[in-house]
Amino acid sequence: MKEFSIISVSLINIIIGVRYCVLTYKGKIKPALAMWAFFSIAVAMSLTTYMANDNFSLWDNILNSTDLILVTTVTVVIYFFGDKSSKFTSFDKACLIAVAIISLFWIVTKTHFLTHLMIQSVLVIAYFPVIRRLWQSKENTEPFSVWILLMIAPIFALLSSKGILATVYSVRAIVSTLILLILMLRVELNYRKIKTESKKSEITV
Repeated sequence: MKEFSIISVSLINIIIGVRYCVLTYKGKIKPALAMWAFFSIAVAMSLTTYMANDNFSLWDNILNSTDLILVTTVTVVIYFFGDKSSKFTSFDKACLIAVAIISLFWIVTKTHFLTHLMIQSVLVIAYFPVIRRLWQSKENTEPFSVWILLMIAPIFALLSSKGILATVYSVRAIVSTLILLILMLRVELNYRKIKTESKKSEITV
């Protein structure tokens, strides 16, 4: 079961990474470099504190391990081939400052468990701009395929996770992506409803 979990999560993240990088290279999506750079730092801190908490290995939290490869790869691709015009917003800066403070707290106190939980809270907060955009948007601009896979990966990861922190990481990812998928579905249904009503009005006229 552990081997199945590790292989499944790894393959899913490879598929997500390849698709996201190809879409970025072709200019079909324009992800913000600042956001992905922040994710790279936060995910790296998450994995570091997890492994330090109880001498776990990279395989014991396969989702966090492969996520780090995923986000750093996407960050590099965006830097060289993506839209680099997007600067750090006030929100991005606030998240980075939060991670910096948490990192300093970890260096001073060496409280791995608490630091890891604090990092997870920042990673949840990092979704707020996307949630806000989807809530206000009239048309869905996020790919369902990518976000569905991003929710499936942590479900498989739970099969091989060791320790409560690995479970927290996976559950946090599941809940966050599920909320986004629900909002994406809401936007999609509203958009189709508007198009249907528009067609009806054209026929009536």
